[in-house]
Amino acid sequence: MTKPSNLIAGFVALVLIPLSLTSFFAEKEWTSLLDKDLSQWERYLSYRHKDDYNGDLPKEANGELTVPIGYNKDESKVFSVVEQDGEPVLRISGEVYGCVFTKQEYENYHLKLKVKWGEKKWVPRMEKLKDSGILYHSIGEAGVDYWRAWMLSQEFQVMEGHMGDYWNIANSAIDIRAFIPEGRMNTVASARQDFVPIGSGKSIDSFCLRSEDHESPNGEWTDLELICYGDKSLHIVNGHVVMVLQNSRYVENEKSIPLTKGKIQLQSEAAEVFYKDIKIRSISEMPKKYASYFM
Repeated sequence: MTKPSNLIAGFVALVLIPLSLTSFFAEKEWTSLLDKDLSQWERYLSYRHKDDYNGDLPKEANGELTVPIGYNKDESKVFSVVEQDGEPVLRISGEVYGCVFTKQEYENYHLKLKVKWGEKKWVPRMEKLKDSGILYHSIGEAGVDYWRAWMLSQEFQVMEGHMGDYWNIANSAIDIRAFIPEGRMNTVASARQDFVPIGSGKSIDSFCLRSEDHESPNGEWTDLELICYGDKSLHIVNGHVVMVLQNSRYVENEKSIPLTKGKIQLQSEAAEVFYKDIKIRSISEMPKKYASYFM
């Protein structure tokens, strides 16, 4: 005769198996973040910056502070969705500094998207490289950074020749496997090096150069991936890990506060850029193929 305890154990197992399978398959599912109406995003626009911008709040000719354009006001169509080859593509004109940002906050996720440059550039980047960026773990109000355009966040740089660089935005900080800088040299990412502190607080720099250039040729799409789990993240370009980061945080009154979740921003930064195939899925651990980067 089967003991009651064995029957109960068997019943519990039968219940848990489909639940575990549900969890497993849910982690494999991708959610698209892009549709023709940008229904999962909001907008923020700050200013049309000039060549002499120095970080101060812009002023009118009479000395009064210029009012930023603000949230969800986009008469210039800085952000629009166009159709290419039957699929939606986000066009960011770059004409005004700002961002589109997700309505939802995300934590422990794998983000994928494709990026390609347009032709247009605007002041103050007419003689500079085309620029944009993915800002993750974004919290608070927009406009707290140097350019008065974005939320406190960590940046996955999207820039000609610099796909996967890191910048701290506002008072964020993080540790990156990298060579330390010397003199006018940059901090350069390397998976073979120890972690060094970058950003606000007791850090050695506010910027880190990606380990290698894996951007696609001009006119072609570049595949970008951002993996975030706990306080760790990876910047991946066309399948290559170009930066290993951990201990994501921000600094207030000399105190470090963990920064492990938030909204996702895509920057408008004086250059025309296109994004497509923007999708995300939740993860329950750092993928095993990448776990060794943090050992």
